[in-house]
Amino acid sequence: MKWSWYDMVKPLIAITVGDPCGIGPEITAKALAIPEIYDLCRPLAIADAGLMGEAIKIAGVNLSVRAVTSPGEGRYEYGTIDVLDMQNVDLNQLQYGKVTRMGGEASFQYITRAIELALAGEVDAVTTGPINKEAINLAGHHYSGHTEIFADLTKTQDYCMMLVDKNFRVSHVTTHVAFSQVPSLIKKERVLTVIKLTNDALLKMGISMPRIAVAGLNPHAGEDGLFGREEIEEISPAIAAAREQGIQVDGPVPPDTIFVKLQGGQYDAVVAMYHDQGHIPTKIIGFKYDNATGKWGSVAGINITLGLPIIRTSVDHGTAFGKAGKGTANPESMVDALKMGAIMTRT
Repeated sequence: MKWSWYDMVKPLIAITVGDPCGIGPEITAKALAIPEIYDLCRPLAIADAGLMGEAIKIAGVNLSVRAVTSPGEGRYEYGTIDVLDMQNVDLNQLQYGKVTRMGGEASFQYITRAIELALAGEVDAVTTGPINKEAINLAGHHYSGHTEIFADLTKTQDYCMMLVDKNFRVSHVTTHVAFSQVPSLIKKERVLTVIKLTNDALLKMGISMPRIAVAGLNPHAGEDGLFGREEIEEISPAIAAAREQGIQVDGPVPPDTIFVKLQGGQYDAVVAMYHDQGHIPTKIIGFKYDNATGKWGSVAGINITLGLPIIRTSVDHGTAFGKAGKGTANPESMVDALKMGAIMTRT
């Protein structure tokens, strides 16, 4: 193959395929069967080469595997998946749809290798497939989620999770903590940090003058202290500080109407106070379920970790063990995550 200048400047994106026992390898294969992905980036799967060979069969796509030992060995030609072969899955022991130590360990190794490559500048971004938290912990890696792994291994203190489905963007002040702990974690400094991270992310997405809304924690955003004082003592001061720094931000906005305004285009992003406050509306927008067939018609939306020294985008769904190995998994979220990773490398 004759390389062109354009091929060299397309971002190189490392794809961690997630838990081998889940749908991650399958949706990776399906995503890389779409020619447009190769027009946008040079994808490198971080996986076991044999596992990806099986995933191609399960996905029913006409692709092959090229095992490599470094990103520089990849050719990044449509029709062949370049796999940085971690050689860490025994196909004879692989159990689709099961929580296993092997699955947890393999998926953790994919993450650590991708982070190493990104920090070394050998890849431009990382896109992650779904992991199983129980399996990760079973393998001895005690984290509450993907986001926390990336923050720890990159030694990042100030970070947050943003969910994106087209123009519906939601950042989170808190994520994987018990709901009872949330009020004590809503502090001015943390809210201000997330507002700033959100503003920076929107600029990287090409939005020149971001408009951000900050949700209240309590019903009706506290009703002037009637239903709680977090809005008065922590959230409003953070918003005022952000405005002083030139950020266009409104709030605190009552949580029951803020997402309607986001969907209607009044804002470019919302800062939610806790996990389900942001996740529920995002998944109502992006996920579709057909009760008649018992199947998911859409699993759109992606997850971005803001504040890292590297770019990390991810699917916004789990390992879907019930679908694993059946060839029915929807790659939509993986495709969107790869596209966003390519976009964010441009700035």
